Amino acid sequence: MAKQEDIFKNVISHAKEYGFIFPSSEIYDGLSAVYDYAQNGVELKKNIREYWWKAMVQMNENIVGLDASILMHPTTWKASGHVDAFNDPLIDNKDSKRRYRADVLIEDYAEKLNIKAIKEIEKAKVRFGDAFNEAEFVSTNPRVVEYKAREREILERLGRSLGNEDLEDVKALIEELEIACPETGSRNWTEVRQFNLMFGTKLGASADTAMDLYLRPETAQGIFVNFLNVQKSGRMKVPFGIAQTGKAFRNEIVARQFIFRMREFEQMEMQFFVRPGEEMKHYEFWKDARLKWHLSLGLGKENYRFHDHEKLAHYANAAADIEFNFPFGFKELEGIHSRTDFDLKAHEQFSGRKLQYFDAELNKNYVPYVVETSVGLDRMFLAVFATSLKEETLEDGSTRTVLQLPSVLAPTKAAVLPLVKKDGLPEIAHQIIADLKWDFSVTYDEKDAVGRRYRRQDALGTPFCITVDHQTIEDQTVTIRHRDTMKQDRVAIADLKELIDNEVSMKNWLMKM
Repeated sequence: MAKQEDIFKNVISHAKEYGFIFPSSEIYDGLSAVYDYAQNGVELKKNIREYWWKAMVQMNENIVGLDASILMHPTTWKASGHVDAFNDPLIDNKDSKRRYRADVLIEDYAEKLNIKAIKEIEKAKVRFGDAFNEAEFVSTNPRVVEYKAREREILERLGRSLGNEDLEDVKALIEELEIACPETGSRNWTEVRQFNLMFGTKLGASADTAMDLYLRPETAQGIFVNFLNVQKSGRMKVPFGIAQTGKAFRNEIVARQFIFRMREFEQMEMQFFVRPGEEMKHYEFWKDARLKWHLSLGLGKENYRFHDHEKLAHYANAAADIEFNFPFGFKELEGIHSRTDFDLKAHEQFSGRKLQYFDAELNKNYVPYVVETSVGLDRMFLAVFATSLKEETLEDGSTRTVLQLPSVLAPTKAAVLPLVKKDGLPEIAHQIIADLKWDFSVTYDEKDAVGRRYRRQDALGTPFCITVDHQTIEDQTVTIRHRDTMKQDRVAIADLKELIDNEVSMKNWLMKM
């Protein structure tokens, strides 16, 4: 655990030192769980967003985009259920004075059982070698069977208790499992209480006449209330999707783990409208498609897993998370939900407007069912950044810090370095930049020795360093250094664009799906 904490601290420190993420309002001692994306962070975040948008919208003829407003009519949130049911179950430790999400405490306990089972499986793999039958071992080994059964029992009971709003049983489960405060080890807990997570604000010129509004806690409702507008204006035929990226706001009482859980965050969502009765087919399709998108970035298949929900939201008939192995363990990265027709029917009821689709093939009107994919952009940023940050020991015994970002997402694709600041080399370097910047984000770096400049660009995640030297004057060639291998090649200046494009183009990366 200590090692994981050290890794996570290093991620946070590196993000600040190299201009990716700053604490918000830091000169005023900051604001809890609010962060600013710095000069390199904003580029990485933009590239992740564009990678998602290209795969989700541009590459699908039946999916279009939307940018709905953050402020919406307050009845929207009554219809969606957020006013009455958008709560977290929280519990306080009386000794440490720390507040926790009760469900997360229990889920973390269950995850420890899963980790114990995995360790038993890994030991058996080593012991039995090629003869190891994992499926048989998992189903017959007494320890693994016990760990898995206990994990399943705990999560099923938690799901039932939350579904029935039985907060007393949630606390009883915490006490039975002897779950202690992670900070102090104290088991002196308060009762579990529900807290609504929406931020309130007002619309109007005076306090007397102002309308009470909410900052949207999710982007999905902006899609649902625009369903008919988009369908008619775009002449869309079911099945079709509406995609959106944008800010959402939640008054997270327990907001920790850096940008994993923030009060102001960004979502990348797509709502896919389908015929009733066909939703499970599309649900399975999108589970598979979304995992392939994640895997295309090359962060390691072992870092992803599906988690099917024991407790379904009030609108869903199926739900699964794609979980990622963050420095603090496996946590939700993306949700895929079959939302049935709950949202559109609720908005029909509260607005008095029909939100139906006429299916010419079936010759009838119906309210479509919806399959949702929703990934947190900030969590995606953290997954990419934390997994890419590495400390390497080189052949000569020295070490380097390298941010091995997928090159398609890297904030800067190439740094151009004149070997010395004279003899016309800076002028050639600037000319190379002037040519490449039409297609790529590139930078100029002339400070320090070339070796130190290489290390600086490694830490920034720059895939290529292009060095201009005296031979460049003679034959119009440069040295191009590859970040991950540190291999150096001599190439013609005229070939740089094609070489870089082959490594960083979204087309080449998305074709891995």
